[in-house]
Amino acid sequence: VQLQASGGGSVQAGGSLKLSCTASGSGFSINTVNWYRQAPAKQRERVATITRPGTTNYADSVKGRFTITRDNADTTFYLQMNNLEPEDTAVYYCNADAFLGRDPYPNNYWGQGTEVTVSS
Repeated sequence: VQLQASGGGSVQAGGSLKLSCTASGSGFSINTVNWYRQAPAKQRERVATITRPGTTNYADSVKGRFTITRDNADTTFYLQMNNLEPEDTAVYYCNADAFLGRDPYPNNYWGQGTEVTVSS
């Protein structure tokens, strides 16, 4: 399974961006999806999670501003980011658990990062 993240860019504070993460491969089924971010000189942190049934969870720092969704085909996942703040500047990564074929245990996959820069 390969995850391809896109949608990063540079915006001013208060602006919006929508990140996408597309899963490709064969014979897979995506379970839980996460978005992480890593700011310069900081540890990677989880930003948002969506389970297969659609339950979502957010870091306190982004609650009310970010929304994680998944498409009906369960191959593309989004992070809508509104009212962006300079503190949101980071490289954002998508991460997913996926089942392969009939394997009952999921594997974990990471996409490459997409950079988000928010200027004040």
